[in-house]
Amino acid sequence: MKIRSIAAAAAIAVTLPLAACSSSSGQGSDAAGDTEELTVWIMRDSVSDAYLKRFEKDFEQRHKGTTLDIQIQEWDGIGEKITAALAGRDAPDVIEVGNTQVAQYAASGGVKDLTDKVGELAGADWLPGLADPGKIDGKQYGIPWYAANRVVIYNKDLFAAAGVTAPPKTRDEWLEITRKLDAGGNQGIYLPGQNWYTLAGFIWDEGGELAEREGDTWKGALHSPEALRGMEFYQRLQALGDGPKDSDEAKPPQADVFAKGDVAQIISVPGGAKIIEQAAPALAGKLGFFPVPGPTAGRPGATFTGGSDLIIPEASAHHDAAYQVVKELAGDKWQTDLAKTMSYVPNRTSLAGVIEDNEGTAAMAAAAAHGRATPNSPQWAAVEATNPVKQYMTAVLTGSDPAKAAKEASDKITKTLGS
Repeated sequence: MKIRSIAAAAAIAVTLPLAACSSSSGQGSDAAGDTEELTVWIMRDSVSDAYLKRFEKDFEQRHKGTTLDIQIQEWDGIGEKITAALAGRDAPDVIEVGNTQVAQYAASGGVKDLTDKVGELAGADWLPGLADPGKIDGKQYGIPWYAANRVVIYNKDLFAAAGVTAPPKTRDEWLEITRKLDAGGNQGIYLPGQNWYTLAGFIWDEGGELAEREGDTWKGALHSPEALRGMEFYQRLQALGDGPKDSDEAKPPQADVFAKGDVAQIISVPGGAKIIEQAAPALAGKLGFFPVPGPTAGRPGATFTGGSDLIIPEASAHHDAAYQVVKELAGDKWQTDLAKTMSYVPNRTSLAGVIEDNEGTAAMAAAAAHGRATPNSPQWAAVEATNPVKQYMTAVLTGSDPAKAAKEASDKITKTLGS
């Protein structure tokens, strides 16, 4: 799934406790210098070079005899590369993976079970959108590192001109305000018809799912009454603007559309504001942020949480030292540094306060506390490859019967997840 589209965009705006494993002390050490070199795979653009250098220097100073070889990996083709590494004998010691990719790698074998370290790593406080995808059949394989999710970016001048003095707190208020904004040649909201991550949040708010597990099988669930209510809300909101019904937020880039100055709101990661300001410098300082509203006040709506988890391969020759790397990346010091450096949401809800002075990231953190991830099936990536959810959304927005279109999409999801 396009997790990187979230993390990369958040990075424009400007790793965690892995359960220790039984490991062989000194295994793989350098006989000449009695040193231990750990190989760590980090994905390109996830974090800055400066952050990695600070961590590397600090870690090596406090762990004498251990050196880090941090290798930057490309997202293109990374799935096959990680799967091959997990199956081989010369695996890296720590790997950053997309949070929704953990199930795929765990299914292939070779990922260390870290369940016994969840308590030590304050797992009860982890963001659910990061922790849940890392847990397969009751076992924790992926340790949350950082999160990024969508919020509403709005044009303060257009809100003021419409007499809107404060962001909405509920979905009903959101619709009412957006109707006021959708006037005088302005769009109340620019919401492309295939923004399925946003739809997922509305479905979850209604108690529905994209797919549900029944025993050992997964089945599409877009046709449930709850999921249909989520699509109905999306349809009502999408009508309050001129977003295309047959494409997503990348075609055309929604930041470019917003930069024209006649769009009151978009749903984006906060980093999208920087892109808007680059395209339209006159909007600098005129953009605000608020969490996607939920059905009731006091609780933001559910949102898809993107981000990364950390895993330790079984084939690592340095399990204990690898765990120390993950543990420190997930600790208070480096989580705080990461959040401030990259405008990410920390992996634990109790750390949200470290970014409260950043309006966009604070809004993101408020939503992340109620975030979710896509169905935890190893085959979900195959669903996204053809994405019947997008096809379903366009069908409904162009006049097809919602129940019929939803059932057809659910059947396609079921078939793919069972393959």
